[in-house]
Amino acid sequence: MKQLPKGSKKLIHAWAFYDWANSVYSLVISSAIFPIFYGALTILKDENGKKLDDTVTFLGIDFNNDTLISYVTAAAFLMVSFLSPFLSGIADYVGNKKNFLKFFCYLGAISCIGLYWFNLDYLWFGLLCYFLALIGFWASLVFYNSYLPDVAFPDQQDKASAKGFSLGYIGSVILLVICLIMILYYDFFGFKNENFPTRFSFVLTGLWWIGFSQYTYKYLPKGNKKSTLHRSVLFNGFKELRKIWRALKHNVQLKRYLAAFFVYSMAVQTIMLIATYFGIEELDWGEQDSTFGLIISILLIQLVAVAGALLTSRLAVRFGNIKILIFINLIWIAICGYAYFIVSPMQFYIAAASVGLVMGGIQSLSRSTYSKMLPETEDTASYFSFYDVSEKIGIVIGMFSYGLVAQLTGSIRNAILFLIAFFIVGVFLLMRVPQKIKE
Repeated sequence: MKQLPKGSKKLIHAWAFYDWANSVYSLVISSAIFPIFYGALTILKDENGKKLDDTVTFLGIDFNNDTLISYVTAAAFLMVSFLSPFLSGIADYVGNKKNFLKFFCYLGAISCIGLYWFNLDYLWFGLLCYFLALIGFWASLVFYNSYLPDVAFPDQQDKASAKGFSLGYIGSVILLVICLIMILYYDFFGFKNENFPTRFSFVLTGLWWIGFSQYTYKYLPKGNKKSTLHRSVLFNGFKELRKIWRALKHNVQLKRYLAAFFVYSMAVQTIMLIATYFGIEELDWGEQDSTFGLIISILLIQLVAVAGALLTSRLAVRFGNIKILIFINLIWIAICGYAYFIVSPMQFYIAAASVGLVMGGIQSLSRSTYSKMLPETEDTASYFSFYDVSEKIGIVIGMFSYGLVAQLTGSIRNAILFLIAFFIVGVFLLMRVPQKIKE
């Protein structure tokens, strides 16, 4: 099949469609059904639904359930941050980014399917599947993101990035609604109890991810180079990162932007990963079905995020990327301040809608802003590996802090204060970034 030219609408759509395929992981596994399933499995409650105990024993050690999952999450992100330089260096050198994208897609999807068998008797297997699914998802994004400057010209990248996130939000919402209907009306579908459709949701996530990604693979180019693989290439990624680190000394704009991104992304990604756990642990749901309420709030976030991503891309054209990122960070500070005091489901819904509006915008605009700042180069995977490593190390710090606070205080509410501080520092650092970027 003839390779589609850079800037082609069909090529950009095929690239963006991977968001449709893989975003079901971030919604079903990271944000919605798995956290609720994990909470139900690990929290002991009385007949009135009041929490009695949330201690989980793993490897002979007692953990707060939130602390355990946050430490596993942090460990997985730490692994991704070490893997990325190896992988991106090899991929850019031998020109087979698509093969690496496929490998981690399949690793993540199959691990999602493995979560069907998650239980406390074989906790190690369930946590391993969770660990590998996270690695598969985030490692695949290294290669997916690195394709953006390969498929779109600078003046197309804001819209292309926003399109990817928008497709991801829509696709993941569709699957989540299907899963929610199965769980709520399990008897209509002939299921004996709601436990099976909950577990079956993990299987559907893996199948959706594998199936829809095939459209992306059909049109994406293989890579930029055709060199042969040899032993020295294994550390080529680290060499490239070191080269990029040195190059940052001469690129003040990119250097300062990465510093700002590292700090505020630490807070954004942590919020996305802990939001549902916060809703489970800290809210008084009363007679309301907490499962239904939490999934509705997550659906609200996803739907509003579509509008947020599109609106942000238009505002960036008018006012500039950096100014809009500063404004979004200020909104995040206000949301965190409000979230610290919420106790009721309605307050949580208001916070969820607000988060959705800025979540899509800050993710999409952060990626396209970085892409626009890159110098002319064919080694885009190495540059995006640097971007992703910065993000992942930030998540490790954020999740570890969250887990530590939960373990020491017994409540994750206090962790919000740390997140506010990250956003404040992020605003300060963004204000130091020169705002003129390539259009």
